[in-house]
Amino acid sequence: MKTCGALLVLLCCCWAETQLRGETISENDITHQGHYGESETPHDVVMGAAQRTEAAATASTHQTCQPDIHTVLRDMSVLIAEQRVELRHTRTQMEAIETRLRASESKAEAMETRLRASEKTVEEQRVELTHTKTQLQAMETRLRASEQMVEEQRAVMRELQEKQEEQAAAVGAVGGSLNLTESQVEELRREREERRVSFSASLLASGSGYAGPFAVSTHLVFRHIITNSGSHYNPNTGVFTAPVRGVYYFVMFLHGHGHQSIPTAASLYKNGEHVATAYSFHPGNALSASNGASLLLEVGDVVYVQLWPGGRLFDDQYNPTTFSGYLLFPM
Repeated sequence: MKTCGALLVLLCCCWAETQLRGETISENDITHQGHYGESETPHDVVMGAAQRTEAAATASTHQTCQPDIHTVLRDMSVLIAEQRVELRHTRTQMEAIETRLRASESKAEAMETRLRASEKTVEEQRVELTHTKTQLQAMETRLRASEQMVEEQRAVMRELQEKQEEQAAAVGAVGGSLNLTESQVEELRREREERRVSFSASLLASGSGYAGPFAVSTHLVFRHIITNSGSHYNPNTGVFTAPVRGVYYFVMFLHGHGHQSIPTAASLYKNGEHVATAYSFHPGNALSASNGASLLLEVGDVVYVQLWPGGRLFDDQYNPTTFSGYLLFPM
């Protein structure tokens, strides 16, 4: 661009000088013609000849300058054409760069979308992991309780076995002097069977779902039988009926999901009277609750579980909500 400006300035200077010389020649010619017509002297003739010689030299210089101007114009045309080609090349490069920039922006948007999806997946997995940990803790609590229950049952079995051994020793001591009738043997067998009392059941027979909430306290029926020695628990009514007088132990494990206003709660009842309550509340996370009690029951006494008013329980194939009981010892 600087070269083009310099050539334009040079062209203008040449053109101005040519114009100026042309006007000077014209004025001298006119002056010379006027004076020669009036009175022509030898001195004037000499001066006129000198002036005509100078005019001829100026015209010759003007003719020599014109080809130089054409040359400059041709050079300028070539230079302008080159600059046009360079400008087109520059535009092509800019378009290619803009295309690459758009492609890069598209890739960046795609990567950002994938990053958001990955963050969402990580958050969902984190929530699922928290839920799994809560379930594992609840299952561990139930496992500990079950182990304790098994240990207590083993103690009861050992006690019964010792009594049987004592009875067998007593029978052996008297030898054949004891003449046990068939009815007495049957009674002893019945008493032994009656002492084998134990049950455990979960809330839902199959699948998964909720029980509640209800406006009033509602009787719960634990329909999925895990064990029911002696068949003294009724899965159709949810009621356990004591077969013999003795001390029994009952426990309930509850599981639920957090809610802003719905607790996970239920109560243990004996013959219509409240005995114990398991309660837990949290607005957002999964939660568990448990409680139990040892009860002295007479023959025919009933024990069952009722859902709290406004409470809700959850159960599925893993049996997180259960009701269990067994005879500790007869009285």
